[in-house]
Amino acid sequence: MLTREQTEFFLVKAYNAALRAGARILDIYNDGVDIEVNLKSDRTPITLADCESHTLIKSYLGPTHIPLLSEEGRDLLYEERRNWDLFWMVDPLDGTKEFIKGNGEFTVNIALMYNNRPEIGVIYVPYIHKMYFAIRGVGSFRKTEVLPDPESEKSLAEILEGREPLPLVEAANEPIRIAVSRSHNTDETFEHISRIKQRYPSAVVIQQGSSYKFCLLAEAVVDVYVRTSPTSEWDTAAGEVILLESGGRVENITGGRLDYNKETLRNPHFICKNRFWRD
Repeated sequence: MLTREQTEFFLVKAYNAALRAGARILDIYNDGVDIEVNLKSDRTPITLADCESHTLIKSYLGPTHIPLLSEEGRDLLYEERRNWDLFWMVDPLDGTKEFIKGNGEFTVNIALMYNNRPEIGVIYVPYIHKMYFAIRGVGSFRKTEVLPDPESEKSLAEILEGREPLPLVEAANEPIRIAVSRSHNTDETFEHISRIKQRYPSAVVIQQGSSYKFCLLAEAVVDVYVRTSPTSEWDTAAGEVILLESGGRVENITGGRLDYNKETLRNPHFICKNRFWRD
């Protein structure tokens, strides 16, 4: 079991890494030059911002001497990582399609995994200067007006100052708000929405890119999020602990939990619910 001192140290490292990466991403986003887009082997897009954010996070977290599993890192064989008990799970730029579209809906996701469960989660939304973080068993929090900083070295006291515990409200929304991906929906997504609307006819659908949907659920600004298109473990790890510590739930479509550090890093389809959702 990690000690309080250890989790606080790792939170500080993840928080500062996310701020530094967010600063570099925004530099590229705002430089006025057309974004060069390449395709990875799975036909998903990658940009300079993805690569430079990964390099920066890897360099900053390197002195922790903890392995790092990143979307933009080298492919690690299952045999190489299967016995890791502590590692970083990173998506250096979640919402690459939204970054390319220029709508600001992208995040930096950093999770510390302990025994294949997210122990610490940090999600930074650089375009709107919001930071979300959680430690398992401690709580989930939001900070606003957190400016990107390429040389960030915030102390634990600075990180905790001004934090708001999540959720931010005390009841479900009226009408119910259903979050969906802005760019990755399927027919199955809309079938689930239809079933929810049978129970809540006035429910409204909120489109949102990236892991920011987990943050909106943790705030309880939205009530439920259905995902029936491909995601990987780095898309959900940080968001899961932030949502869980706010009292919400993350379940695969059949009702079980999401598993991590599997042989294949793809997630099953899943559904997330805020603290006030009643099945």
